[in-house]
Amino acid sequence: MSGDRRAHPRFPLVLAVQVLGAESARDDTENLSAGGLFIRTERDFAVGDRVALVVAFPQLPEPVELEVEVVRRRPGQGDLPAGVAVVVPPDCTESRERLAAIARRVAEASGSAEPSLRILVVEDNVLVASMYGTALRRLCETGELPGLAIESCSSGEEAVERLAREPKIHLLVTDVIMPGLSGIELVERVRGDDRLAGLPVVAITSSGEAERARLAELGVSAVLSKPVKYAVLAAHVRAILVAVMAAEHPG
Repeated sequence: MSGDRRAHPRFPLVLAVQVLGAESARDDTENLSAGGLFIRTERDFAVGDRVALVVAFPQLPEPVELEVEVVRRRPGQGDLPAGVAVVVPPDCTESRERLAAIARRVAEASGSAEPSLRILVVEDNVLVASMYGTALRRLCETGELPGLAIESCSSGEEAVERLAREPKIHLLVTDVIMPGLSGIELVERVRGDDRLAGLPVVAITSSGEAERARLAELGVSAVLSKPVKYAVLAAHVRAILVAVMAAEHPG
């Protein structure tokens, strides 16, 4: 942030954070520096707790594991979400080096243009979501889709909230069978929202013909069968986003 007098400059970002041992849940960061990060979370951490994290963001080829220590808690108030500030302890040399490397990547990304295309991946299995993200990030790394950002949500309800906010999502990739709001119900909400009705959707499912027929009625761009091959997913995403770019920038 401008005017920041901390030893390490902080970058306001939303990065995926997974606490090892709680793989069914995912939090995100509010900011990050070479010394530590602030995690937006409702989970109950105490000052002094040491936690193993996996941090991911679009410019990282692979998620990075860190060991951190909680140094401050912040209760949620109004629009201010609850969370904890964490640092890498001095004795965790390898984690300190990893976090410094992440901060350098973030600094480089912060000086580049805003991503021109955004994908939202909705998948309640954190490991599967991470693998989808890794496969899709390669489209950016190979130069096929420069300026591509991949975000993720672990539930349909979370996806509805994210789709209502800026910046704009250009493609929704969603699992169909999820607790709470299913992938089909999520697409129904998307199609019922005038602002999102034309959003391209890729559905990934192990469902039967009735569900596939409903997805076809809802006009999804592709229905892929689980377990999906990552090359197949990437190929469909590439084709859809190339069409999106052509529509938004004709000629």
